[in-house]
Amino acid sequence: MQTNASRRVFLSAVAAGAGGLLLSGSALPRRALRQDPFALGIASGEPTSDGVVLWTRLALDPTAPDGLGGMPANSVEVGWQLASDEGFSDVVRSGTATARVAEAHSVHVEVGGLQPGREYFYRFRAGGHLSPAGRTRTAPAGLSPLTFVVAACAHWEHGYYTAYRRIAEQDPDLVVHLGDYIYEYQPQGYTALGGAVREHAGNKCQSLADYRIRHGQYKTDPDLQAAHRAAPWLVAFDDHEIENNWAGPVSSTDAPGFRERIAHAFQAYYENMPLRRASVPRGASIRINRRVSWGTLANFHLLDTRQFRDDQACDDGDRAGCDERLAAGRTILGADQRRWLLDGLAGSGARWNLIGQQVLMAQRDFRPGPGTELNMDSWDGYPADRARLLEGIKASGAANPVVLTGDAHMHHAADLRPDFGDPDSPRVAVELVTSSISSDGDGYRDEARIAEILRENPHISYIDQRRGYIVCRVSQEEMRAEFRTLDYISRRGAPAKTSARFTIPSGHAQLNA
Repeated sequence: MQTNASRRVFLSAVAAGAGGLLLSGSALPRRALRQDPFALGIASGEPTSDGVVLWTRLALDPTAPDGLGGMPANSVEVGWQLASDEGFSDVVRSGTATARVAEAHSVHVEVGGLQPGREYFYRFRAGGHLSPAGRTRTAPAGLSPLTFVVAACAHWEHGYYTAYRRIAEQDPDLVVHLGDYIYEYQPQGYTALGGAVREHAGNKCQSLADYRIRHGQYKTDPDLQAAHRAAPWLVAFDDHEIENNWAGPVSSTDAPGFRERIAHAFQAYYENMPLRRASVPRGASIRINRRVSWGTLANFHLLDTRQFRDDQACDDGDRAGCDERLAAGRTILGADQRRWLLDGLAGSGARWNLIGQQVLMAQRDFRPGPGTELNMDSWDGYPADRARLLEGIKASGAANPVVLTGDAHMHHAADLRPDFGDPDSPRVAVELVTSSISSDGDGYRDEARIAEILRENPHISYIDQRRGYIVCRVSQEEMRAEFRTLDYISRRGAPAKTSARFTIPSGHAQLNA
């Protein structure tokens, strides 16, 4: 077992580019590239008890106008290695993969035949260049404890990705990213308080080249690369990977050709994420809802709250008195996905059932005093579907359901009830909502406004408007959630601190501070 100190040494060596070694264990092509093609870093994801996905995408000029990263117009053979030690003296798997022009020279290697609950190290070689090394791990076979991080929402222009660096320093077993990995706006198209810290390359994302350029730019960030090298990731998109507040086939801007735009965005998303072949897009469709098991301790049920939802009620936004939202047939998940989730929960033998999804599930009333003002893009715009889901979760008998959420740009900890207007409505689950990595800039903590919202929403225990992420530590007996915050991101180097802690005891859907 590697100690935290030695892991920090490993991360430092990786950050410095530990690349002088030659790959052994496979015959690798040596066709030279004029410069290092690993400008976008490397990543791993989708761990199982016997395997993991290894990812890279070759690029010489990440924001080249054609979206192909300045690479030659031919395929490139990429060598890869997986070792049981960081010095690569014990290479357990190796091979080659083809980085094709049609896939923007991305590589997705699905490695199998590994040992459960093991730490591994991996790297790539292409065109005579060696990548940095990354650390990954397989899921255990049994009830081993789990430390994972929940993250979301990283607008390039709004601030530096210091929070990603702090995530890497947590030495997590797993990172769960719940969407808005990129933002689609043109340069200065969505400004935060304090203005832009850095600027988007290219145009507003509409074409395949546009989305590839945007992913390429984001992937060059050294703090994001460090977080990918530190642990395997589970990813699911939200809206900004395509367009703000899109809903199924409906564009929020009534843009023509939206279905083609979705197809472009999905293609670029797959090319840039450590996903399995099961998530290869088919035109304007992609399978992102899936289940990943962490031994018998936890099942992750990842949801898609964009592709199958009805259009937002009352023209979207924060609305008071919107009767349209109350229609019984309105859905955010779609009937098939809801059934898939509830069937999976009913059949789950895991001690914890962690439901990863994108938008705030708990009711959040913004209006002080009588009446309500609710966000139509969140589950508040689909209350009948929310009640169906929460009743279904309760009926499933699944152990310890916990909902993990992104999107809100604010930390929340909340109880989930089928009827938020009835104080006697049973608590079915708890919800942990992560703030953003950088979206909306430095953030703040408005104590008066927080107190006001908490008074209107007694099922919410905690809110924080600063940037950050959540560290979750799971055992058989309990789940501990640490809400980590950074006081600034408009300049580099902010420390992260724990601003709130909650414990969820096994067998009790409650938040204990």
